[in-house]
Amino acid sequence: MATLADVGWKLLEFKARSKRSGSIYEPLKLSILHHEDEPLWEKLDRSYNAVKSTILNYQSPTTGLFPVKTCSDCREAKHELEHWNKCMRGILYCYMRQSDKVEKFKQDPSPYTCLHSVFNLHTGDEVYSYDQYSHLQIDAVSLFLLYLVEMICSGLQIIYNTDEVSFIQNLVFCVERAYRVPDFGMWERGSKYNNGSTELHSSSVGLAKAALEAINGFNLFGNQGCSWSVIFVDLDAHNRNRQTLCSLLPRESRSHNTDAALLPCISYPAFAVDDDALYSQTLDKIVRKLKGKHGFKRFLRDGYRTANEDKNRRYYRPAEMKLFDGIECEFPIFFIYMIIDGVFRGNQTQVKEYQQLLQDVIFQSFDGHAVIPKYYHVPADFVEAEQKKHGSQKRFPSNSGRDGMLFLWGQALYNIAKLLVDGLISPKDIDPIHRYVPRQDQRNVSMRYSNQGPIENDVVIHVALIAESQRLQVFLNTYGIQTQTPQQVEPIQIWPQKELVKCIVNVNFPFIDKAYRFLAVNKKLGLSGRPERPVGCIGTCKTFDKEGAVETTLTFNMTSHQSIYRILGKTVVCYPIVFDLSDFYLSQDVMLLIDDIKNALQFIKQCWKMPGRPLFLVLIREDNIKGSRFNPVLDMLASFKKGSIGGVKVHVDRLQTLISGAVVEQLDFLRVNEAEIPEFKSFEELELPKHSKVKRQTSTPNASDLEQQPEINIQEWYHKPTHEVLQKFNDCDCLASQAQLASILLRKEGPDFFSRDENLKDEIERIYRRAGSRKLWFLVLLLWISYASHVCVYSALVHLIERSVVRLAASLLTKLVDSLAPSITSILVHGKQVTLGLFGHEEAVISNPLSPGVIKDIIYSKCSPHGEREAVLQQELVIHIGWIISNNPELFSGMLKIRIGWIVQAMKHELEIRAGEMRPQDIYQMSPSDVKQLLLDVLQPQQTGRSWLNRRQIDGSLNRTPLGFYDRVWQILERTRNGIIVAGLHLPQQPTLSDMTMYEMNFSLLVEDTLKNIVLPEYRQIIVELLMVVSIVLERNPELEFQERVDLDCLVKDAFTDFQKDRGRSERAEKQEDMEAFYNTPALGKKGTSSYLTKVVMIQLLQGEVKPSKDDPCSVS
Repeated sequence: MATLADVGWKLLEFKARSKRSGSIYEPLKLSILHHEDEPLWEKLDRSYNAVKSTILNYQSPTTGLFPVKTCSDCREAKHELEHWNKCMRGILYCYMRQSDKVEKFKQDPSPYTCLHSVFNLHTGDEVYSYDQYSHLQIDAVSLFLLYLVEMICSGLQIIYNTDEVSFIQNLVFCVERAYRVPDFGMWERGSKYNNGSTELHSSSVGLAKAALEAINGFNLFGNQGCSWSVIFVDLDAHNRNRQTLCSLLPRESRSHNTDAALLPCISYPAFAVDDDALYSQTLDKIVRKLKGKHGFKRFLRDGYRTANEDKNRRYYRPAEMKLFDGIECEFPIFFIYMIIDGVFRGNQTQVKEYQQLLQDVIFQSFDGHAVIPKYYHVPADFVEAEQKKHGSQKRFPSNSGRDGMLFLWGQALYNIAKLLVDGLISPKDIDPIHRYVPRQDQRNVSMRYSNQGPIENDVVIHVALIAESQRLQVFLNTYGIQTQTPQQVEPIQIWPQKELVKCIVNVNFPFIDKAYRFLAVNKKLGLSGRPERPVGCIGTCKTFDKEGAVETTLTFNMTSHQSIYRILGKTVVCYPIVFDLSDFYLSQDVMLLIDDIKNALQFIKQCWKMPGRPLFLVLIREDNIKGSRFNPVLDMLASFKKGSIGGVKVHVDRLQTLISGAVVEQLDFLRVNEAEIPEFKSFEELELPKHSKVKRQTSTPNASDLEQQPEINIQEWYHKPTHEVLQKFNDCDCLASQAQLASILLRKEGPDFFSRDENLKDEIERIYRRAGSRKLWFLVLLLWISYASHVCVYSALVHLIERSVVRLAASLLTKLVDSLAPSITSILVHGKQVTLGLFGHEEAVISNPLSPGVIKDIIYSKCSPHGEREAVLQQELVIHIGWIISNNPELFSGMLKIRIGWIVQAMKHELEIRAGEMRPQDIYQMSPSDVKQLLLDVLQPQQTGRSWLNRRQIDGSLNRTPLGFYDRVWQILERTRNGIIVAGLHLPQQPTLSDMTMYEMNFSLLVEDTLKNIVLPEYRQIIVELLMVVSIVLERNPELEFQERVDLDCLVKDAFTDFQKDRGRSERAEKQEDMEAFYNTPALGKKGTSSYLTKVVMIQLLQGEVKPSKDDPCSVS
């Protein structure tokens, strides 16, 4: 039976059609009545009626959710801005019924472990399976958390009990990893190609960042809440999301050059970008690429609801994207976003512009309320003409409003915009937590929830110097360096960050049984709390106050008034992971340690936005001042004393004094009894004989140490009884021999086997530190691996180990450096890919963040079979590159794919260049700090004075390309109907041009993938030069195009043949197959490589047809 609204619509349509002529697609146009002199109370009443009629009347009375016409609207509809809390409670109800999925997602974030995002309107039941719907939408969960804070802050009560608090905390744990979890994005389609693949989306990361900023330290019970209803956010995880967002923007993802989904990310409601220049750059790109007469396109070549889209298929076929070019639907809702953005930023010109544009595309309901069409489309009859000439055909609105259903997302935003423009509400009313603060008001407004920090970031970092022993303290005091020992700072305890991690992780895991395990654990919901994740630089710059030992309510309180961490009645400070000896062997290199300290201080300075001062502990061990290490460490300590190090202001004082200005966190997660109180291992003072003095070693290691060879034949000792191996281990003094024997004992007896009065693990640590102090780097590797992993996994050990310490150390490598996965993620979020594997052998491409276990398998499977030492060096380089790309991204300009094995080759080339006629230095025998410096030197732009062969070898090894290279390859492909082939790989014209666009990152990656089979770096660089030549020739000769497939290898071969002929005539040189002379020839100038390449390109082009032109000056008729 028809409703009154249905009858009204039919009457209006009948009247409109009776007065018009032309296409049946002509929309119903009704003007919106304006009331310029309308009284305030009438405006409010009209606005209320509009909200009730167009939004609230559609809400389910049972769940509080909203109906949607199609499943694609669910995400937007269920998160509608709502003046009541029933919708939020309904979403929370649906989410909490999936607590098992939250637990799985924390451990393994994937499209098949995530929260469902579509529910039955009346029951809240899950509707579609993972195979039927794209549920993984980080932005949806983040938006829920953001508005949860906004609405509670406005005075509403949404969270009622501790079970709900625990669940929200676990949702935060999921969102914290948004920076490394590819999802399906706002449009639920993942990549632009709609083929079921996920991508890392700027819009999802931005909303996650905004949610984490808003909910950090927020009390879910409002002003009346207590300590255990406060939410904890890992500040380092938040910062990684911030860095990732800044690196991704202004792009949306690899396949989306830009996207309208970025509007709610960079503007209302998230305001996730704190860089005005980046905001303007992103907004400008959205407007230039996507703005139309009727709204914004979602993204280029978006097939959603177009006439050419097959409604019977969920996914698109290859090359189908071209069908949607120029006919993408336009969405008026983004005009509304621009109006709201203009109001927030005080840009009245923008507000008026988009008000006018919006006025022309909306119409009225039967009862006089504005109706926002979901989209405007090009009907099937007009598609062909529109694709021939974009913008030539009329677009028509969707049926929103006329089919009994409204586009609720658009309706809600329209009402918000109307209230703002009419002055009935202010931006503060819809943003009570001040996500956006105008720059002129920032000094007077609390930055508690805002993405924006102080105008000037002039952080002074408080530093406490802690000496390992009293005799070290006395020794440093003679040089004017005042320190404290662990005993002198008591009752304050000093912890490594791993103890703090154990604080946060799950009580149900037997190997993780310390402090943080209590956070958000809920047995009723099956939630284990915080996953095991390390605490980074920012987290260790706060002080922990351990309050209330027995039967104490423990909560992680992060309000703006705190300055210390407390755990179980004790005050705790944590030192950064760079001082942790268990964090790989790199800490044994004091120059690298000093560099890491400076980098950490710079990082803290840039990212610290909390009200108190960051507290940075510097641990000084006796090993740090031995031999050549002493002077660099003393210089660093002197810089601390002067108040500035590496451009960062510092203030050194006693720890007890610095505590008063530090940031305090209360670790009060659960009520625990005395039996459940865990034991924590703090940093203890080194016990030494009384009156002993620190003895400095000579400034250089003993030559015998550096050249020390094993005294044993490992093949012989591998089969001897354990007691004989143990006796030899105790008797020998050679570190290399001890390392070999230790590996045998580990293999046979395990790490807990006792030797003398210590277990084998402790013995290995002793040898490890001795080897590090003597700079026996590969022995250090061996010992660290043995100490860290406690087991030798190579069954073919006897065949791999030779008499050199280097081979021994490499063969025993069995564990990954702790920070490898975050370093790879840092590279990826800067728009790069990473490959692991030996130069000249098969490589594994990493394009999405991976777990440490997966990375470990890749390194060993790709590196170990061809060169055991490489697996260690590649880990080291990944760590260095992760730091460098975060601080100096310009050094990687033109490098889209970071091929670690090829970078090693570039470094080897650099060592050969430096050595000249002498034997080059072995990169595997260099210290980690020297390796890092060599890497930095190689990454610098090439210096003049080097031969062209050397330049091409370095640039080719780095896979560096000139500016605009990939755009030029696209232009070549447009005029090469059969595509391009190089080193056996074919880059076809189709479906490449149909599926992709010129400025799309995926196309650039496809070009790199086409070049991957090239073996020689210098040859790769010649191929890059050839492609640039081809592009320029085609650009200057628009009438020419390639008729056949372009074989780049054949073109280079022909160019080299011509080069040999000319060289033979001029220099009377014999013909040679070696192309070294060609590689060493300048690119430009007479007889340069470009001249030979240009010649062969023109010959192939002229073998084809020449397009006729009416302006051709050669034409005679």
